[in-house]
Amino acid sequence: MTTDGTTSALDEERGAVRLEERYDTGIDDLWAACTTPDRLARWIARVTGDLHEGSTVQAVFTSSWNGPLRVDVCEAPHHLLVTGQPGTDDETQIEVWLTAEGAGTRLVVEERGLPIAALHFYDAGWQVHLEDLARSLELDGPVHVDGWSGEAPAPAWHARWQQLTPADGGQPVG
Repeated sequence: MTTDGTTSALDEERGAVRLEERYDTGIDDLWAACTTPDRLARWIARVTGDLHEGSTVQAVFTSSWNGPLRVDVCEAPHHLLVTGQPGTDDETQIEVWLTAEGAGTRLVVEERGLPIAALHFYDAGWQVHLEDLARSLELDGPVHVDGWSGEAPAPAWHARWQQLTPADGGQPVG
């Protein structure tokens, strides 16, 4: 797995992380892994609610982030845009694009509106999420059988995140 990632400043306080990976599965399967609650729970988040354009769902990520996500765009099987913590000072947007490449699919994930000082933590978090997606696709099942909550991240997710972050660490984000 070779994840390409970048971080960028949007202004003096907020920035974005963007990661790109190719998966050896068809676009419809990858779309289902990114938009179906039972498939999302295998690798990134427990989602309560119906993921359709205009809806708001509740999510608890394997990183322990939890809160509302508003579905702004849901154009199967190519484009998803959700807003986290809509209407608050902590509002972010997560945008996902899928492109078929032969028998595989390229996934691009970008999260915008993140605190600039923490971009490297979010970048590491998304890298772990995408690695978890790859394992979930390979296993055709869940990768975090130990569970997680809004107070504690999935143990394996947290261990890998710590490997990717500076020694002075911090608390998981993303």
